[in-house]
Amino acid sequence: MYLKHFNLNEFPFVLTPNTQYFCNLPSFQEALNVILLSLRTGEGFIKIIGEVGTGKTMLCRELLNKIENEYTIAYIPNPPTTSSDLHKALAQEFGITIDKTKDHYDLLKIIHEKLLETAKTDKKAVIIVDEAQVISEKGLEGLRLLSNLETESKKLLHIILFGQPELDKKLAKKSLRQLKQRITFSYRLRTLNKHELPAYVYHRLSKAGNKYTDIFSRHAIQLLTQASQGTPRLVNILCHKALMTTYGKGRSYVGGKEMFTAILDTESVPWHFKCLPINLNLLFILIAILILGIELFLISTRV
Repeated sequence: MYLKHFNLNEFPFVLTPNTQYFCNLPSFQEALNVILLSLRTGEGFIKIIGEVGTGKTMLCRELLNKIENEYTIAYIPNPPTTSSDLHKALAQEFGITIDKTKDHYDLLKIIHEKLLETAKTDKKAVIIVDEAQVISEKGLEGLRLLSNLETESKKLLHIILFGQPELDKKLAKKSLRQLKQRITFSYRLRTLNKHELPAYVYHRLSKAGNKYTDIFSRHAIQLLTQASQGTPRLVNILCHKALMTTYGKGRSYVGGKEMFTAILDTESVPWHFKCLPINLNLLFILIAILILGIELFLISTRV
């Protein structure tokens, strides 16, 4: 592949969330600050919303790295939809051996006892749920009931929900209004802007071993910004394909043509971005010719 060709140690644009490549851009840092502040002030529910591909799972993994020594964590990356299965998954994450003869009420009691033991060690218990939008209404209500567990002075449990915008739609339902009121802090991840996107690309290249910053031309970055709309996952896909195309041509510099080839080859890029001209200067020339032709036509009609 292209690693040796571009003097890279590893592929910089893989889709697997690897915190080594975490880019501390404003949106991600602001989200982390919201979560860490909420945990330190002892709040119950925290919600992080982001569109598909905006880096929720990467942020989730970075958070785990930052708090793993300070908190007792139950991390649910692919949550069950039902309340009972969700509680079983949480029990397993907290190291509780599940007795199949116990009913749901007994399981909740055991979880409560575990949380009381954790509180005695001066450690806070945190549930982190990724892809929370898939949880059923009853499952979300079950999380709310868990959040009621507290002593006279403090809560025994903090819950962080990472989800797509569909989670907000679900929480807007009247049946979940009690849970919505419990969410004290929330944050919505945004896509990368035109200044952040090049920084993101070169950060990943640097982490992969690149010592140069000019692998992608300015035109390639412009096309990438428009076609990806700043979505990190789509940026990764397009950059990887553009590097492969450039390597196939034996070039060491990703130009507009190579990036446009990657755009045409990617289904998730909206169709109207695939109509982008490879050379914007050519577009301006065509417009100028069209205007000149109209002017000549108007002159001829006057004569």
